[in-house]
Amino acid sequence: MSNPLVSSHEFLRKQVMWTRLLSVVEEQAQVLMRTAFGTSTREAGDLSAGIFLPDGRMIAQAVTGTPGHVNSMAESVKHFLDAFPASGMKGGDVYLTNDPWKATGHLFDMTMVTPVVVQGRVLALFASTLHVVDVGGIGSSSDGLEIYHEGLFLPILRFIRQGEVDAGVLAIVRANVREPEQVEGDLFALVACNEVGGRRLLTMLDEFSLASLEDLGGFIIERSAAAMVQALKEWRHGTYSSSMVIDGYDEPIELRASVSIGAEGIDVDFAGTSPSVARGINVPKAYTDAYTSFGIRCLIGQDIPNNAGSLDPISIRAPEGSIVHALHPSPVTARHVIGQMLPDVMFGALRQARPDRVPAEGSSSLWNIHLVGGTPIADGPNRDLLRGPRFNVTSFSTGGTGARPRKDGLSTTSCPSGVRNVSLEVLETLSPLLFLRKEFRTDSGGIGELRGGLGQTIEVRHADPSAAMIVAAAFDRIRFPARGALGGGPGAPGNLLLGSGAVLKGKGRQVVPAGDYLIVQTPGGGGLGSPALRDPLRLASDRNKGLVSAAGAASYGAAGAEDSSDVPTNDLESASV
Repeated sequence: MSNPLVSSHEFLRKQVMWTRLLSVVEEQAQVLMRTAFGTSTREAGDLSAGIFLPDGRMIAQAVTGTPGHVNSMAESVKHFLDAFPASGMKGGDVYLTNDPWKATGHLFDMTMVTPVVVQGRVLALFASTLHVVDVGGIGSSSDGLEIYHEGLFLPILRFIRQGEVDAGVLAIVRANVREPEQVEGDLFALVACNEVGGRRLLTMLDEFSLASLEDLGGFIIERSAAAMVQALKEWRHGTYSSSMVIDGYDEPIELRASVSIGAEGIDVDFAGTSPSVARGINVPKAYTDAYTSFGIRCLIGQDIPNNAGSLDPISIRAPEGSIVHALHPSPVTARHVIGQMLPDVMFGALRQARPDRVPAEGSSSLWNIHLVGGTPIADGPNRDLLRGPRFNVTSFSTGGTGARPRKDGLSTTSCPSGVRNVSLEVLETLSPLLFLRKEFRTDSGGIGELRGGLGQTIEVRHADPSAAMIVAAAFDRIRFPARGALGGGPGAPGNLLLGSGAVLKGKGRQVVPAGDYLIVQTPGGGGLGSPALRDPLRLASDRNKGLVSAAGAASYGAAGAEDSSDVPTNDLESASV
């Protein structure tokens, strides 16, 4: 939709400049991936990158990155400007924090802001975030009782002053983390990506003869906001409620929300949600805002650029002290366990307005396998068995997504986080681990006219049979699996086991004894629609591929009775989603 106040030539020119801005921030993200030391960034893309106006409004974000980082970073830059006003920024300055309440939700995420300064005037700000391998404390574990247990807390500070690194800040970081080379390398990767973004922006401004970014940035933000208001017209206005029960740490947690859709915006209220707990699964409001708005934007205005304009019509409230608005000094290391469930809570509400547009629940929160071991680690009676080289690795692992309108769910796909799995070869190269198995879990997708995505089974052990290791579990959907919708069945729950048969808890540090191995079964996504309406050819395709067993097919009722394993493979492939 063109703006009648803007000539067609000027509109086209702004469109070209917008596309150019996207290439600038995407190169910013790619530089971060290529220079980062940690596998979370380099291999999985657990990062964000974006450009902001001098007043802190986000104009554009890189496609590469996670909603939790991008959407919370969209607000974090304003906190940087409160601490260091733009009027006092100089060329060569760089600012840093990992404050969970002012950045992206936990101490492992480092957020860096770099101003682009020309002739003493700030033209723009580049911000980026990545997840570092270690921040000290108890490590990547949900066992902490308060933020002070969870590691090094860096308030918003100046990391580089006019090109000179603050050696004191760097010394503090190195002295408090177990992997100082990796963490330092990641910090300088953030410096590099913002610096490249700034250089590319200056080249663009010069090519288009622009003295500032204000006019273009304001135009982009205003059009995005107007497009969101237009998108709201496609949805039935009203207030819709949704709730979900999830595993929690020791006790189940209830997430409750009401979503009000109006002509000018969307209001979300998490009143009635469970209170925060004395374990590291609490969610700071910034992270709640990030994934709540993402869940809404998946369905409303999904093609509109993600920036201050498209995010502004979404207003989110949550009671202070609730688990989705945890206050300092609550522990928050595993805030993703609950935060990444919030899009499903939004889907539950929005389905009431447009049931034809909304997918079923998925496994949602990541099932990251975090393993540590080596001689410096001590853990009770297993201390002597934690031998061998020290290691600290995370395998980004996923379950299935919920079935989608007109399509089956995606198997072993990280939604809503969007991070990639880390290849087993990379993990085995970096650590003394041996992966024994990694395959789809047959029958784990919820049954329905449209099937939920499958989870996976992963088996891993220490390469040295005489050495033990520790798994820092932060898993959900074990007691309460993903629910189906519109008559669809639930996905399979997840499980955490030892090869010897012992069942492990879904959360907390636990030992994998020497000679044993870890079995991780990730959850499946919920189904959508009546199973009896499943296309028999699709069900036969699932049978042929091993995604559904004979017993699983029988659970589809009439569709299962018509299933035939004799359908030719070529026909099956053409019939599959």
